[in-house]
Amino acid sequence: MDIRDLLIDGIEQLTSWMDDALKELSAEQVNWNPPGNAVSVGFNAWHVMRTSDNIVNFVFRKSPPIWMAQGYVEKLGLPKVEQGTGMSLEDAHALNIASVDLLREYGRSVGADVVSYLKEVPVETLEEVQMIKPLGEMPKWRVVRQVVMTHGFMHLGEISALKGQMGFRFAI
Repeated sequence: MDIRDLLIDGIEQLTSWMDDALKELSAEQVNWNPPGNAVSVGFNAWHVMRTSDNIVNFVFRKSPPIWMAQGYVEKLGLPKVEQGTGMSLEDAHALNIASVDLLREYGRSVGADVVSYLKEVPVETLEEVQMIKPLGEMPKWRVVRQVVMTHGFMHLGEISALKGQMGFRFAI
């Protein structure tokens, strides 16, 4: 076993749990903004998916993200470049997910793409140092573990809390 196996396992789990968290929700529920400074389930999920897509495709592969290459930007009618990082609370609250099914499809595509990247990339490449703004430099394996996987699970926790506020039972 090498580091890729652990990362793949985590990404597959995150992708599955995120999809499960979204599948029973309506567009209205996905877009509900709770009182205060929290954001919607939809914003959280979209942000995780866009971040993962950008890291693997734009940053690592130096290619267009799935978001643009497969037309999800047009299909979902959301910002072309922004992924949520640094977005104002007002803009985050205004973000509207028109189709939960399309968001889930995008999430599954991104998850499969991240796993594909990890299966094909040499371990030595994952040791290369990468600048990730605003976090700084770190090896690529840590970028996947921290910025994609751990960050994604953090937002999945937020999604679970938001679903609880809407009356859903806790479930993984």
